[in-house]
Amino acid sequence: MGEAQRPGLHSERTRLAWVRTAMTMACSGMVMAGLAVRHDRPGSAALFAAAGLAGAVLLVRTGTRHSRLERALRHGHPLDHRLDVVVAWAGALAVAVAALILVLALAG
Repeated sequence: MGEAQRPGLHSERTRLAWVRTAMTMACSGMVMAGLAVRHDRPGSAALFAAAGLAGAVLLVRTGTRHSRLERALRHGHPLDHRLDVVVAWAGALAVAVAALILVLALAG
C-alpha cells in the first residue's frame, strides 16, 4: 500500500511529534517543579507543575485525537486542533515564565 493509498501516514508522524512534545513538557515540568520546591520557590513550582499537567493532558488526548484524525482523513472531513494548540501554548508559556522567575530569584 503506497503513501497515496494510506491517508494516515502523515498523521502518524504528527502524532509522534505531539507525543514527544507532551512527554517533554510533562517530564521537564515535574523535574523543574521539584527543583523549584527545593529552592523554596512555590510560585515557580506551581507554574512548572501546571506545565507538567498540560503535557500530561496532551499525552492523554493524543490517542483520542489520532483516532478522530484517522476517521476524518478517510471521510474527507476537517478536524479542529485548536484546544490542543492552546494547551501546548499555555504549557510552554508556563515553562517560560516559571524559568524566568526562578532564574531571577536564584540570581538575586
